Amino acid sequence: MALFDKHAVFEKHSLLLTVGILVVVAIGGIIEIAPLFYMSNTIERVNGMRPYTPLELAGREIYVREGCYVCHSQMVRPLRDEVERYGHYSLAAESMYDHPFQWGSKRTGPDLARVGGKYSDEWHMDHMADPRSVVPESIMPPYEFMVDRPLDYSMISETMAAMRVVGVPYTDAMIENADLDLRAQADPDFYPENVEYDYGLEDRYNEASGREGTVNVRVFDGVPEEVTEMDALIAYLQMLGTLVDFDTYEAGDLQNRR
Repeated sequence: MALFDKHAVFEKHSLLLTVGILVVVAIGGIIEIAPLFYMSNTIERVNGMRPYTPLELAGREIYVREGCYVCHSQMVRPLRDEVERYGHYSLAAESMYDHPFQWGSKRTGPDLARVGGKYSDEWHMDHMADPRSVVPESIMPPYEFMVDRPLDYSMISETMAAMRVVGVPYTDAMIENADLDLRAQADPDFYPENVEYDYGLEDRYNEASGREGTVNVRVFDGVPEEVTEMDALIAYLQMLGTLVDFDTYEAGDLQNRR
């Protein structure tokens, strides 16, 4: 028992206690951090993940601009009630291209990590224009102004180039065709006049994804004549949680790594 009485020495000498705390914290920190230096990547790469298309990226910028992350998280925790409500728990790889990530810390509204494909484009239009028309108890403000506001994508190529600097694997072809890719995704009948365009939107991003069918190409707001902020926002929302095929995904399965 005498051995266990030695703690009195630390309790009576604050300086010694401080040094002891620093030593213990340092040992714990080394144990946690040191293994990271021997790992090439701390994120398990899974088939399906790809960079955002220009239209989706523009929609995400609007999502951040309007502060949607304040009331909606984008992270399904590995808890039974969350998985039963929202779907498969979120993977680290699903936010590997997010700068900044949109995990959130508050849920005034539901989590949106798996909202893609859950509702129709028309539902999203109605919800944005008048939230209470589809969700009577909603306290979300209306965003009807986005329906008529043209999308400003004059800097989309530069935005993608900046994202590449921080690690998002945009290719030269993706950046060079950004403006036209954006318009082509919002209008399947888009044919630019007197402009050389590589019609490879889906090929470019499906190849980056490693699987087919990851790019939604359609008139999201129902008006093909002009690309609006509503087009971009809905394109972004309809993509969330759809890139990874969880019917075939298994944690730790090497076949799901690239």
